[in-house]
Amino acid sequence: MSVELLDSATITNFVEDEEAFNSSIEDHFALLDTNHDGILSYPEMLKELQGLRVFETHFGIDVKIEPEELATTYGALFLQFDHDLNGGVDIEEFKAETKRMMLAVANGLGVLPIHMVLEEDSLLKKAVERELAKIAA
Repeated sequence: MSVELLDSATITNFVEDEEAFNSSIEDHFALLDTNHDGILSYPEMLKELQGLRVFETHFGIDVKIEPEELATTYGALFLQFDHDLNGGVDIEEFKAETKRMMLAVANGLGVLPIHMVLEEDSLLKKAVERELAKIAA
């Protein structure tokens, strides 16, 4: 993890750069697709869904969430990706929903940059790296 400076333009520019975004999505999808069948099942996506950090600690105190609530929430998140409701997420569904979520984050950030802790392999980190590479060039 690292602390990065992030703003809406960094995310939006990354999503709009089809080559960079699609390449990152395809790499990320391949990592999640552990059985390499081209479809993400719920168990394959669960770690990714948990990484969305829907449930966090509050002021450093762990929040106890009932298992039923966790299952319901992660099931609903999975359905956000499974557009055709066939029980699996293909690359196009994954790409479309990830793009939608990233643009929602960008919209929420607004124009002022913020410091954010990002995981090294996250798509937001890739957006920051792309922006830094562009500035350095």
